[in-house]
Amino acid sequence: MGDLIRRSAADLADALAAGETTSVELTRVHLDRIAEVDGAVHAFLHIDTEGALAQAAASDARRAAGQLASPLDGVPIAVKDVLATDGLPTTCGSKILEGWIPPYDAEVVARLKAAGLPILGKTNMDEFAMGSSTEHSAYGPTHNPWDLDRIPGGSGGGSAAAVASFQAPLAIGTDTGGSIRQPGAVTGTVGVKPTYGGVSRYGLVAMANSLDQAGPVTRTVLDSALLHEVIGGHDAKDSTSIDQPLPALVDAARRGAAGDLTGVRIGVVKELTGEGYQSGVQQRFDEAVQLLVGAGATVVEVSCPNFVHALAAYYLIMPSEASSNLARFDAMRYGLRVLPEGIESPSAEDVMRATRDRGFGDEVKRRIILGTYALSSGYYDAYYGQAQKVRTLISRDFDTAFYSADVLVSPTAPTTAFRIGEKLDDPVAMYLNDIATIPANLAGVPGLSVPAGLADEDGLPVGFQVLAPAMADDRLYRVGAALEALLEKQWGGPLLDRAPTLEVAR
Repeated sequence: MGDLIRRSAADLADALAAGETTSVELTRVHLDRIAEVDGAVHAFLHIDTEGALAQAAASDARRAAGQLASPLDGVPIAVKDVLATDGLPTTCGSKILEGWIPPYDAEVVARLKAAGLPILGKTNMDEFAMGSSTEHSAYGPTHNPWDLDRIPGGSGGGSAAAVASFQAPLAIGTDTGGSIRQPGAVTGTVGVKPTYGGVSRYGLVAMANSLDQAGPVTRTVLDSALLHEVIGGHDAKDSTSIDQPLPALVDAARRGAAGDLTGVRIGVVKELTGEGYQSGVQQRFDEAVQLLVGAGATVVEVSCPNFVHALAAYYLIMPSEASSNLARFDAMRYGLRVLPEGIESPSAEDVMRATRDRGFGDEVKRRIILGTYALSSGYYDAYYGQAQKVRTLISRDFDTAFYSADVLVSPTAPTTAFRIGEKLDDPVAMYLNDIATIPANLAGVPGLSVPAGLADEDGLPVGFQVLAPAMADDRLYRVGAALEALLEKQWGGPLLDRAPTLEVAR
């Protein structure tokens, strides 16, 4: 098992092509790994053993007939539990959707199946993607494989932890304010938020329609590029989908891995470094920038002055959209229904109140209240309207910065993984984990987090963020792959090879 589960998805695809293994074997060893360690990690909410093995057998049959569906045909994958899966529960980490089985697949899931990737199961997440630690799941927290007492980031900590603990070679996450990239940073994995509209949102249970974006969670930049090419592209079912072809992502990753960045202009964002960033995080970031200089890149400092307002704007826009989206969970159409106690003939409003009170967790309730207030009569212009104006200013800052730089860079998260429970009673401290990732979501530009090493203070992973203009996702892969190759040469192998042995028993 050990060799197969530690290999990259690209290597596994090559092994399948060479006849060294089969999709059924690959899928089975990953299911065995899940059985071995997920009791400690809790990366998964649902495991689809029978379905995954059936999909793997179908992949092997296609390979034998010379009819491969994609370069990743036969490589297993995990999917965040916010994407609808036909015949498999989709709970969004919430009690209000406990047991709900969608009658259709999200477009991302449909493309994974069409490409022949067996789906191992659904991964844990903060309820309705509201959180930065995966502690707000109604089904219990996920643990960071580097230290089981620490968080794996959020809201997609389950996907990141599954990949980091070798339970899956690939995973899908979603990123509304950093929920792919921040977990990537604190688990030593690669996380990519594609350009908004570059990957279909059809079947993604919405928290904030103008911000949500599905994307890859992997162990290498090349694997992310391969997966991105599977799930990306126009979808007529999604009105926000961009009707133009993806750039050549895999080619960009392979080119970057050669290590030549001559002519690439890299902008260090002044507002996303320095004060407020853990010293070990800042140190690894500065060292990574110097490696890029050594590869031929030109580094300039850029200022994006409105980024300092991004967190405040985000926490008005996102809850406003979430309060509207979550109104559909009314106990009348699907999901949980709770009859209030002590009321002989409850009204629809009584049932709705009791259901939402029991079905939603504290963080979801907090954001619904905040969003409803921001959208209420007399406050809309003062709060939501002003936040949208700040959003426009942030987009303009990106436009200006990209005149002088091809990509922008920063630390992905201000700190390494904190301890489970450490920030649960301080929502603002929790929100600050996304301070470097939120601007990309507000502007709709793509972002990538690649492991940059371990912080000296605690020996935990640090992430390096790369941002590019909309639909220039290939730039992320070129710069990210170059940095990855340079760092792995320095380390003598992937960062996850340096992770402590995962504790199976708590």
